Amino acid sequence: MALKVRRPARLVAEIVTVVIAGIVAFPLYWMVLSAFKPAGEIQSAHPKPWTFAPSLDSFQRVLTVSGFGRYFLNSLVVAVVVVLLSLVFSFLSAVALTRFRFRGRGVLLVMLLVAQMVPVEALTIPLFFLMRSVGGTVPAFGLNELGSLVLVHLAFSLPFAIWMLRGFVAAVPAELEEAATLDGASRMRFTWQILFPLVAPGLVAVSVLAFIHAWNDFLFAKTFIISKTENQTLPQAILVFFKPEDTDWGAVMASSTLMTIPVLVFFVLVQRKLIGGTAGAVKG
Repeated sequence: MALKVRRPARLVAEIVTVVIAGIVAFPLYWMVLSAFKPAGEIQSAHPKPWTFAPSLDSFQRVLTVSGFGRYFLNSLVVAVVVVLLSLVFSFLSAVALTRFRFRGRGVLLVMLLVAQMVPVEALTIPLFFLMRSVGGTVPAFGLNELGSLVLVHLAFSLPFAIWMLRGFVAAVPAELEEAATLDGASRMRFTWQILFPLVAPGLVAVSVLAFIHAWNDFLFAKTFIISKTENQTLPQAILVFFKPEDTDWGAVMASSTLMTIPVLVFFVLVQRKLIGGTAGAVKG
């Protein structure tokens, strides 16, 4: 069997891809490496990336911080709730914007785009006063409550999620819905039992982005959770190791590594759904 010779252009593209992947992955590699380094090795003038003796001291210091488990649970609750609500609301909104024609539809689509253009930092202070006002009516969604973080993250996740899912819903042929209607399926049944599974790749992409945004958030958590320590999230716990006189970089790297694990686990669980499309539904 003759060996398959790769084209020069393809070989160059693969080399460039590997180089870019290495550059992107290097900070993650250095973070994990530093988390296992002994105290004093991280800031050494002559670091040893391969020959040092691994140590779990940094992880022990992180896990013994008072309330670390509570902070982890708070971040997990906020991220999971935001993901679930984003999936439901964005899917239904995308279906409405794609399958129905109504007055103001074009304006609403433009507003979704405009909402993504506004810098997050510019809205932080107005949102602070808004959450303070909401807390006077609905305490569960006011300042110092996890509900305020859920609302804010949902507000920023939905515009992008709706716009993304709109393309996936539009890719499903209208003939498929007509065929389902002829077979006796109601619009509700078609939406949840046929359309929902077909846009699974888009739903997974939306869920991953929403989870990462809510899980890694520090700005909103620091702004809205002021005095209620038990409702602080995991990114705020890392501040314990930042000290003006002596920052514990080993603990910072170890806590950052622990924060990365749930994101990787979540992505591994859903990554298979990213591979797929709607072509198989209309064959034959």
